[in-house]
Amino acid sequence: MHVLIAPDSFKGSLSSVEVAEAIAAGWRRARPTDVIALAPLADGGEGLLAAVEAAGGWVRRRARARDPLGRWIDAAWLQSTDGRTAVLEMAAASGLSRLTPPERDPIGATTHGTGDLIRAAFDSGARHVVLGIGGSATTDGGRGILEALGTLVLGDPPRVELDRMDPRLRETSLEVACDVTNPLLGERGAAATYGPQKGASPDQVAELDRRNAIWADGLEAAAGRRVRDLPGAGAAGGVGFAMLAIAGRFRQFALRPGIELVMETVGFAERLAGADLVVTGEGRIDAQTAFGKTALGVARRARAAGVPCIAVGGGVVPEGIAALEPLGVTVVPVWERQVPVEAAMAAGAAPLEDCGARMAAMYAPGEPPAGSP
Repeated sequence: MHVLIAPDSFKGSLSSVEVAEAIAAGWRRARPTDVIALAPLADGGEGLLAAVEAAGGWVRRRARARDPLGRWIDAAWLQSTDGRTAVLEMAAASGLSRLTPPERDPIGATTHGTGDLIRAAFDSGARHVVLGIGGSATTDGGRGILEALGTLVLGDPPRVELDRMDPRLRETSLEVACDVTNPLLGERGAAATYGPQKGASPDQVAELDRRNAIWADGLEAAAGRRVRDLPGAGAAGGVGFAMLAIAGRFRQFALRPGIELVMETVGFAERLAGADLVVTGEGRIDAQTAFGKTALGVARRARAAGVPCIAVGGGVVPEGIAALEPLGVTVVPVWERQVPVEAAMAAGAAPLEDCGARMAAMYAPGEPPAGSP
């Protein structure tokens, strides 16, 4: 039996590569003659580089970039072996993981470093850029990125000048992995929805929203288009807004669901074509699974290809099962009993290996499945 193992990371515990390897190790214990292929995935947040790199055909690069507080660091990015495509992870330079809890500064944190990475990709000759914007520490409306790319912001209220932006944008196709539909401002906006996760107090949320409204006035006037209310404008603290505002300056531009973009980048369709079974998974299969998370994206592709699918969850709740049930997915919890989240995250790869063996044992040795187990 040919088994494709294509999970997301178990956030805070194991990368998608580690999850795939652990499931595969357990599967081989129970069915050592099966042919196993690994296709670790990501939804555009932290772990994007590791998942894409594991697919092969990529070279890891490093560039000088500013962290959210403006300190210079070395940040990783990927370039295809033909040099044409770059994959960038916003979290590598502008991520919350770059800061210790006491360092979190929701008002002062900027996205300059992500702009530094885009320029590094340009310098290396890449003209197709895939940008994952999950895991940011910032709520600056994408202002830092645009300034790093040559935008001038003068005065208060800001007057925005786009004429000096890097001319290489016009040669570039930019695809942004974006899974949220929030607008930039208001009660569903970037500050109100995601600011508290980045350390913002209620007063700071109000200040960030006010500041982004003023920034939006300036940028939209310069760009000649109103985008603050578009779905995805509130992504990554307003990075979605900034990219939508300057979309016309790229050769091509798109905001795309993260898992769809990642699967395309790693050639998932070709890998799925030869599989008898696909195993996906994520740290928690819950109500959010229905909103485009990795397990749902894989399940949809598997269903369309007529390949049975199992989804493994570190935590599983009825709403998650219900989200995947219409696609014929069998949902399997890593643990056969209730385990506190902290203990589950600290347990490492061993429980996943055991789960892999348990799933493999669901099949009679040597017999490929006729449908979902």
